[in-house]
Amino acid sequence: MLINRRTFIGISAGAAVAATLAACSSQAGSGSGGSSSGGITLWTHNGGNTEELGVVKEAVDAFNQANPDTPVTLKDFPQESYNDAIAAAAVSGDLPDILDLDGPIMPNWAWAGYLAPLNISAELENAIIDSAKGYWNDTLYSVGPYDTSLCFLGRKSAFDAAGIPIPTIDKPWTGQEFDDALAKLSALEEYDVAIDFSNADGAEWWPYGYAPMLQSFGGDLIDRETFATADGFLNNDKAIAWGTWFQSCFAKGYASQTPSTDGQDFLQGRVPLYYAGGWKVLQSQEAFGQDEVLILPPVDFGEGAHVGGGSWQWGVSSTSSNPEAANKFIELLMQDEYLVKYSNAIGNFPSVESATPKTNYYGEGKPLEKVYEIGKQYALLRPATPGYKVISSIFDKAARDIVSGADVKTTLDQAVKDIDADIVSNNGYKAP
Repeated sequence: MLINRRTFIGISAGAAVAATLAACSSQAGSGSGGSSSGGITLWTHNGGNTEELGVVKEAVDAFNQANPDTPVTLKDFPQESYNDAIAAAAVSGDLPDILDLDGPIMPNWAWAGYLAPLNISAELENAIIDSAKGYWNDTLYSVGPYDTSLCFLGRKSAFDAAGIPIPTIDKPWTGQEFDDALAKLSALEEYDVAIDFSNADGAEWWPYGYAPMLQSFGGDLIDRETFATADGFLNNDKAIAWGTWFQSCFAKGYASQTPSTDGQDFLQGRVPLYYAGGWKVLQSQEAFGQDEVLILPPVDFGEGAHVGGGSWQWGVSSTSSNPEAANKFIELLMQDEYLVKYSNAIGNFPSVESATPKTNYYGEGKPLEKVYEIGKQYALLRPATPGYKVISSIFDKAARDIVSGADVKTTLDQAVKDIDADIVSNNGYKAP
């Protein structure tokens, strides 16, 4: 999800331009999934994200030099059209051998029969952090080269002026402490409102950003034991408390319902606190100076602090003509050499710990060290169910309605009914 939305300093302009382009081919072939004779194909969502795509191209070139009998042919798509391209290829029986996918969507694609189980070494599987591994039905289907973390970014001068204690990663805000901080920041005359919750963002942001708060209150999107119902989870008393609190942040004027996009209210000094993630840290430090930008952990509203986990990952299609070569390529791409290049190019942290200190931004004393520590300590994966696509969409609408002033209990009850109806209509999303 999210990686192109997680604008990393220096790449956003190129990505924005490329997003307007039609699917493009870097080294296009022909035939099944665009493959050339004897080779395998790889599709990626990185069209226009030249920095990330460049890392993939380097790995493809290295693999092809070492494996001339099974060369990889790479085709890149803009993120906006990528999932539709995969779905169309699945219908026509023309899936590529290797494909990347947003972590939360993996169970749906595995359930739909797009993916084959991965067959990488146990040593590599064990070395990858949990949030970068995609399991469904006790089977590994995908692995990712990186992850990132949500965090709050704060202006230290504003915290000092308001007399707000600064939370630490090991001792995050309680809900009451966070509310006190919002009230004090709201009283500072030089700012419009206390916080930008990034609610101008779309796509997967609302469930990625706000479900961890729901879970910290004690609610959840669905029963994670059975994945059979959202009843009693998304509409229990604690979930209603989350919705009531979230709605109050806007009703009290702590946050705007219509903030500027892409964090501009924070970057232009109109808001002292910003709920975003590691992808905004360097840009903020460039705007205000490293010492002025606080990197703050999520809030513990009573049931533990959480941030969303899981980003883009690699998998092998169920129709691959050469799954052995496809898995071999993924193993190459997951080596420290490429994980470091990914991190330096797009600012996310490597999914294998041994690569972390070799990067420019992660490791002791480096600018994004706290982002890594927050993700490592508080990441919680979104529910690993094929129904997550629908859950995400329904939660998105419910949260938006709540922010707009809708009755919280009625809204969450309806969301539960919609989620449960989808589960029933898909026969429980049972494994084939």
